[in-house]
Amino acid sequence: MRRNLAARIGVWSAHHRKTAIFGWLLFVVLAAGIGGASGMVEMTDAENGAGDSARAEQILSDAGLGHRAGELVMVSAAEPDGWRTAARELTAALDRTGEVTGLADPVRSEDGKDALITFEMKGDAGTASDRVQPVLDAVAGVEEKRPDVTIHQFGDASAGKWLGDLLSEDFKKAEFTAVPLALGILLVAFGAVVAALLPVGLALTACMAAFGLLSLASHQLHLFQTTYSVMFLMGFAVGVDYCLFYLRRERDERAAGRDAETALRIAAATSGRAVLVSGLTVMVAMAGMFLSGLMLFKGFALATIIVVLIAMLGSVTVLPALLSWLGDRVDAGRVPLLNRRGKRGGKQSGRLAGRLLRPVLRSPKFFAAASVAVLLALAVPAIGMKTESLGLEKQFGSDSALSVAYRHISDTFPGGPAPAQVVVEADDITAPAVRKALAGFDHVTVHRAQNVAEIEVPLPDGKDGLAELREERLPAAFGSTGARAYVTGEVAGSVDFNDQLKRGIAPVFLFITAVTFLLMLFCFRSYVIAVTSILLNLLSVAAAYGVMTAVFQHGWGAGLIGSEGVGAVEAWMPLFVLVVLFGLSMDYHVFVVSRIREAHGRGLSTPAAIDEGIRRTAGAVTGAAVIMVAVFSVFATLSMQDMQQMGVGLAVAVLLDATIVRMVLLPSVMAMLGERNWRTPRGLGRLRAMDHGEPEPAAPATPVGPGVRG
Repeated sequence: MRRNLAARIGVWSAHHRKTAIFGWLLFVVLAAGIGGASGMVEMTDAENGAGDSARAEQILSDAGLGHRAGELVMVSAAEPDGWRTAARELTAALDRTGEVTGLADPVRSEDGKDALITFEMKGDAGTASDRVQPVLDAVAGVEEKRPDVTIHQFGDASAGKWLGDLLSEDFKKAEFTAVPLALGILLVAFGAVVAALLPVGLALTACMAAFGLLSLASHQLHLFQTTYSVMFLMGFAVGVDYCLFYLRRERDERAAGRDAETALRIAAATSGRAVLVSGLTVMVAMAGMFLSGLMLFKGFALATIIVVLIAMLGSVTVLPALLSWLGDRVDAGRVPLLNRRGKRGGKQSGRLAGRLLRPVLRSPKFFAAASVAVLLALAVPAIGMKTESLGLEKQFGSDSALSVAYRHISDTFPGGPAPAQVVVEADDITAPAVRKALAGFDHVTVHRAQNVAEIEVPLPDGKDGLAELREERLPAAFGSTGARAYVTGEVAGSVDFNDQLKRGIAPVFLFITAVTFLLMLFCFRSYVIAVTSILLNLLSVAAAYGVMTAVFQHGWGAGLIGSEGVGAVEAWMPLFVLVVLFGLSMDYHVFVVSRIREAHGRGLSTPAAIDEGIRRTAGAVTGAAVIMVAVFSVFATLSMQDMQQMGVGLAVAVLLDATIVRMVLLPSVMAMLGERNWRTPRGLGRLRAMDHGEPEPAAPATPVGPGVRG
């Protein structure tokens, strides 16, 4: 039988294991070292935005008028004007730091019990968070000396430092929690230390290499600060799963009496091929994010494509070489109790899957309808989903110091923490008509040399105030002057980002559905399987949307994971979850359907092939799903709201996909369709069908690893 690409790669790696192993290690070291030395370049506010707000930021950047980091400090006292002494001391302390500029006189609240002090950090706003510590110390020193007042601080630099410190801590927490979790699960699954270490080691080295390459790529495509976390989440989960599928098949073949070379070749030709198809599908699906029109998603797409590509290549090249070198030593470090469980795990999973399948295959219509009903019921809350770019005050929970400060300042001085910034661009900013229009606003800064003016406008009414500013006030003021006015700021940026997402989601959705259809059609030569793949994916995504909306928008059960409802889902989350789940679900779908097709190709009827395919893949799918759910759940416990939403959304979707969809809905639908599952469109029939069968055992050649029987 002609070997497929995965089989050829696997056999080459087994016979050239030193080249494969040392080549991989050299690649990882070089990529991580060079990338680490180059550093990561983060995107600017203009690059991260969309619409008018991005245009405003770009005008300021082009004119060399980059934002200074603004800070707000509110001093509160029990009695009117009781804040005055503390405010004077605070102003003097801030001035002594040498890091601030534009210190304004305190603004008194209506009841006289509060005062707001505004200022800016000197230097580049991008590095202000690195220089804000003396300012924080000055504020803390005055608060400690004056117990009669309460001080709240919120601003770009202070929030940026808070965020940076938290992201660093969260990433360490994710790494040091996810890796032991995955290792423990694999140890239970295989019952041997070496077999458990292989997938974890390959996944980690793949992530290390990907981090380095992404850092290099960031000099061309600037990245968002959470991109590394997303890369680790995807890379580690996918890398472990790919190795698990491959290793499980090799061990199954050895347990069935195959010699080491034949078992490795069969694993390469079957699981290796499924890994290549799955990895390609994930990467192509991720490429759909380039159509969103937002640099944030382009960075996510690049990061996930890089890490999935490296993990996929490692699984089909280095893993066969390691298995060939280790031979029977892959079972070294056996834990007696766990080893017995590991040996029985696949059979037990298969027997359990067989018991579950019997009623499903007897009554496929009932179980198909029941599983669809469950998924649709979970999806119902998504009908009322609201999205917004969550500000820092919502990212950290209502009890965090940052959120408390934001809430107190915005309640006392409406529009203070999140004012709109109007950027006016004109051929001559000093022209009489333009000057007259600018005179109608407070807080105007004119930059004559650049022909640009900045106006700060409080937005106590949020989005309604923004709409009035854009649609009424600015056209009335500048419409006949020839000047161009654009609005930026937190509220404007969120609105523009959401609008671009709404425009971008349609082309992304059409792209990934079309690509998924074509890939499944090419791999399985069946338009029925291609269509059902898309429909099953959509049900999983819809259910994940519903759970995310219920938990994070409405707050149902949010306390169970230490979170809370914030009234909305992070703006970039629905599109990201859609694309990621379309890619990740192919892991299980390709692996399971390939095994069903393999059994059908040997002459089994469709119901018998479904039964055998699902029983034989139950152990690997269960182990892979448990690892993915565990890794994603770690992110659900982190501090930031968007990481929690991503973790819960992906964990729930994978759990549903590996249980209800793959164990109930997929077999019931395929059972109802029967032989129609394998209908090949005209034109494709003349092409060589995808080889899902086992390679014919060949006469043993040169032994490829210890323990090979010649």
